[in-house]
Formats: sequence, structure tokens, C-alpha cells
Amino acid sequence: MQLSFTTPIWLYSEAVDFRRQLDGLIVLVADALSKDPCSGELFIFRNRGANKVRLLWYDRNGFWLCYKRLEKGKFIFPKEVVGVLELSRDQMSWLLSGLNFLENKPLAEVRASHFF
Repeated sequence: MQLSFTTPIWLYSEAVDFRRQLDGLIVLVADALSKDPCSGELFIFRNRGANKVRLLWYDRNGFWLCYKRLEKGKFIFPKEVVGVLELSRDQMSWLLSGLNFLENKPLAEVRASHFF
């Protein structure tokens, strides 16, 4: 699974019944998010208990469905977001690591001024 740096990443903020398998998530993307499931964009879904996430992605000839379950603790999701939220690659990484991705910010870009 190889995402480009420009791949849009979408987090569906509402809890999803994880009895939905691949086809159920594809329909959810098309109907609830009004997006093309075959667009090459990455979609992230969470369960009600917030300890599991699924990632859905299409790569030219088929769908990927990835799953992560935390053995302890919960993923942190924003309560104020309704519907879908676009994430950066850093935010996705923080989310999947169990961090609050809205509070974490990447370091500012700095030009080196001292050379040793």
C-alpha cells in the first residue's frame, strides 16, 4: 500500500458499525460522504468504542481495507466535528498512534543558520 503525498485523507467522524465489511464501507463513502470510493482517496472509520479504526483505499485495480485495534486505551476523536474531516499525513499518523491529532502540530519549518 503506497500512498502519494497528495492523497486526500478523510476521517468520518461518526461511529460505524464494524459488522459492515468492505462493500458496506464503500456504500457509506458514496452515500454518506458523497465521494467516489474509487478516487484513490483514503477514508478512515472508527467504531463506537473508539478502540478500532478501518482504513479504506482504492489503488487502481482493487480495494484495500486495513484494520487497527488498540489493545488498551482509545483513539482520540474530536467531539465538535460532524461528518467528514480532511487530515494531513501527520495528523493521520498521530491519530493511528493514539495521539490527539488536533492538538499536535508539526514543527515549524526553519532554515539552518549555524553550521559547525
